[in-house]
Amino acid sequence: MQTVYWLILFVILLVIEIFTMGLTTIWFAGGALVAFITGILGFGMVVQVIVFIVVSLVLLIATRPIAVKFFNQERQKTNAESLIGQQALVLEDIDTLQSKGRVEVNGQEWSAKTDDLDGKIAKNTVVVIEGIQGVKLIVRAREEKGC
Repeated sequence: MQTVYWLILFVILLVIEIFTMGLTTIWFAGGALVAFITGILGFGMVVQVIVFIVVSLVLLIATRPIAVKFFNQERQKTNAESLIGQQALVLEDIDTLQSKGRVEVNGQEWSAKTDDLDGKIAKNTVVVIEGIQGVKLIVRAREEKGC
């Protein structure tokens, strides 16, 4: 009777994976299936639990990197992600401590802040976008290239 619980766990984990498509529970569903088979073969609950843990971890460690690479192969950057590395013009002085500052990039205005020590960048400065945090761009002043 206890082996049925592994089958129920397998189905639950599979359903969760189908709805989330996050490659998170599929490895444990595989472990539950092997534990179910182990139970059918007559092994005790301790062996079943150990098999579940070992198989789940082996599947997770051995196949997840391959699966993630395969499934993310055609992943496109979002519009926001594509801004990282681009240059922008400061429209309003950036003062991170006072949560002020706006930049323009590709004709769009964004709130901006900086991770620089002083937390300030003057208006009309050209900046480079280093990241995105919420709805704010993280920027730094562009370094001028010397002659």
